[in-house]
Amino acid sequence: MLIKSAVFEISNSDVAKCPKERIPEYAFIGRSNVGKSSLINMLTNHKKLAKTSGTPGKTQLINHFKINDNWFLVDLPGYGYARVSKKTKRTFQSFIKNYFSQREQLVCSFVLIDSRHTPQKIDLEFMEFLGVNQIPFCIVFTKADKLTPTVLNRNIEAYQKELLDDSWDTFPDYFVTSSTSKDGRDALLNFIDNINTNFDNS
Repeated sequence: MLIKSAVFEISNSDVAKCPKERIPEYAFIGRSNVGKSSLINMLTNHKKLAKTSGTPGKTQLINHFKINDNWFLVDLPGYGYARVSKKTKRTFQSFIKNYFSQREQLVCSFVLIDSRHTPQKIDLEFMEFLGVNQIPFCIVFTKADKLTPTVLNRNIEAYQKELLDDSWDTFPDYFVTSSTSKDGRDALLNFIDNINTNFDNS
């Protein structure tokens, strides 16, 4: 897929105020500091489309970006150890859950996982939430350039073991990415493009 345009559309914390257009929507979410903004900027070839920060938890709203004028990329608040108050974090959890339960345009979610770490409880719990609620998702392993192929494969296999041992029938589709080297960019965008083609033909 060639990204011809990537335009910020709207930020809000109310699902009812999200765009009304009936075009495919893809949500990106992950633990705070997983490299989500860098990944979004890499995918869209825009250095400053999504705000990056050294402070975890920079994204605090539902951010819609219209891509190629025919699908939305949605940047959702990170979960985990963001330095925000418990009240604010509860608000995040509330509108994030509302988004996933109410947003009919959502066709696939991408759960970002820091490939440098072994399985994290909060990531496993979030994927369980998506699975229980039958929300389609893929896994995106980020920061793959930060470790050797051997360690990378070992950490991915650890996630596979955790999910398959926890009554999952199959391991979700996954992508291995690096915002620095742009590894995984074409595979992820082609995956989205294939879904969009089927969406247009349905």
